[in-house]
Amino acid sequence: MVGVVNHSNWLTFARKSNSVNTYSRIVIYINIRLSSLCFSLHKDVINHRDILLVSFFNNNDIFWLMNVYSNSFHSTLKCLKNTEANICNLLIMTGNFNIYDSLWDLSFSHHSTISDNLIVIADLFNLDLSIPTN
Repeated sequence: MVGVVNHSNWLTFARKSNSVNTYSRIVIYINIRLSSLCFSLHKDVINHRDILLVSFFNNNDIFWLMNVYSNSFHSTLKCLKNTEANICNLLIMTGNFNIYDSLWDLSFSHHSTISDNLIVIADLFNLDLSIPTN
């Protein structure tokens, strides 16, 4: 199945594509109760098929949300590491990074240099690693 599931209670942000080779593998859903914050997709800031960057306004300040899919070649992480986009107030960067590492999975026995790249990228956006707790 190719496409995005739509629901009347959710705003859906996804890239359109004309080709199977360039379709996006990610989507962002925002509950419609937050629609007064004026969410907007920004391909003009980062234009990558596997990165969605959405902005919104709150009290005259702009904030950002980012959803990422990184394939086994980590091309998305390479793009983010080399970006010169000045994104202040990025609240969250979430997604599937395809990185197995002992930093966030204690059942995995070693550390990956790819993880270091993700930490550098997060630091560039002034983000910290959040590990789920039970």
